[in-house]
Amino acid sequence: MVGKLEWGPAGGRPELLADPVAAAIGAVPGAEVAEIDPELADTAAFCERYDVPLDASANCVVVAAKRGGEVTYAACMILATDRADVNGVVRKRLGARKASFAPMAEATALTGMEYGGITPVGLPEGWPIFVDEAVAAAPQAVIGSGLRRSKILLPGKALAALPGAEIIALAL
Repeated sequence: MVGKLEWGPAGGRPELLADPVAAAIGAVPGAEVAEIDPELADTAAFCERYDVPLDASANCVVVAAKRGGEVTYAACMILATDRADVNGVVRKRLGARKASFAPMAEATALTGMEYGGITPVGLPEGWPIFVDEAVAAAPQAVIGSGLRRSKILLPGKALAALPGAEIIALAL
């Protein structure tokens, strides 16, 4: 297991998952969940407090891509040690003129998840999920649970197997 946390099967702890995550977690083999202090949900504070290496933690960022007045949303999974190339790789992959991080209110309203806990598990149908190669190759990755008060632990290959997931070189 990773860090100083009490991990248990995610499917058995739906109270630690946002509703859309709880509805989708059964399709994610090997997913574990652990409760954390919600004040420590942000990556740097979380990793320090719970002894989770930054390279074992993956962040999910929601991107809004615009072209011709239409907005397309996508999720990007990137290791906490890296930054996603939103204006290069993601923008081109989505065929957009402009791409940027989705505003917090928009991201939380669209996903049904809390800011700081957004995860690719349980995202709206049809959203592309770009999983960086390093995340997909990780034996275990700590990700959000949809709530700030818990984290999910799963194999990187489980993220790559999510509906709409595509493994790409995403890091700057």
